[in-house]
Amino acid sequence: MSFSYDTIMNWPFEEVEQTYTERDAIIYALGVGFGQDPVDAGQLPFVFEETEFCAVPTMAAVLAGPGFWARDPATGIDWRKVLHGEQGMVIHKPLPPAATVTARTRVKGMIDKGEGKGALIFVERDLTNKATGEVHATLSSTTFARGNGGFGGPAGPQPLPHPLPERSPDVSWDMTTMPQAALLYRLSGDPNPLHADPKVAAAAGFRAPILHGLCSLGIAGHAVLRCFCDYDVSRFRSLSLRFSAPVYPGETLRTEMWKDADTVSFRMRVVERDVVVLNNGCAEVVD
Repeated sequence: MSFSYDTIMNWPFEEVEQTYTERDAIIYALGVGFGQDPVDAGQLPFVFEETEFCAVPTMAAVLAGPGFWARDPATGIDWRKVLHGEQGMVIHKPLPPAATVTARTRVKGMIDKGEGKGALIFVERDLTNKATGEVHATLSSTTFARGNGGFGGPAGPQPLPHPLPERSPDVSWDMTTMPQAALLYRLSGDPNPLHADPKVAAAAGFRAPILHGLCSLGIAGHAVLRCFCDYDVSRFRSLSLRFSAPVYPGETLRTEMWKDADTVSFRMRVVERDVVVLNNGCAEVVD
């Protein structure tokens, strides 16, 4: 089926329901680096249920998602050329340690970058607690459909990236990922073999399986939560960023951060290769 503005804007997403347990919350936390320092009391509540246990805020990004909907032939999307360009979240109420949540994804807009230049698809979903009706988070993402430009859709306006300060970072935090980091993180809901099978990774042009982009996002959220919230999840209100390059498990990730009032700007680079892998990051925290 051909790709069209009306088809994508009116895509019939079904409501997704997901139940997660304390065990799932711990697996997610371990996947984004909590527990690496076994004597850090601030990290313990995220990985040990016998404390004042709480869920990592960025776990919202992996809950009740629509799956790889762009692979449905009826969308007309050339899914082999799809990239995850941006991701954002607004936390309205901290996630409980375990819950059943629901969400329905919706397409909020599209931009036609032109023939041979691709299209941008903006999607959003609200993560709702089934038992209480409370909305815990609003998740947003931008899909770059590189093979679908020139369909006659609107050419703008295109959102501008969050500008980073020109001064040196106020704080930097390094975390060395485990060689098996992608194998652990995939247990949080993304079984794409690109992150596990060396043959699949090689066919995609990578020297080894790569780390999930949302895992890098979770590590950036970990850095903000550690450095500016003292691991208090109630102070973590939002986060958004652009994905700019892949990460290989085992690499050291340096999150460089600037704080201005309640806004934390950030980027992440791989120390060993000096490559920026997350850019134009913005988080809101409450002092």
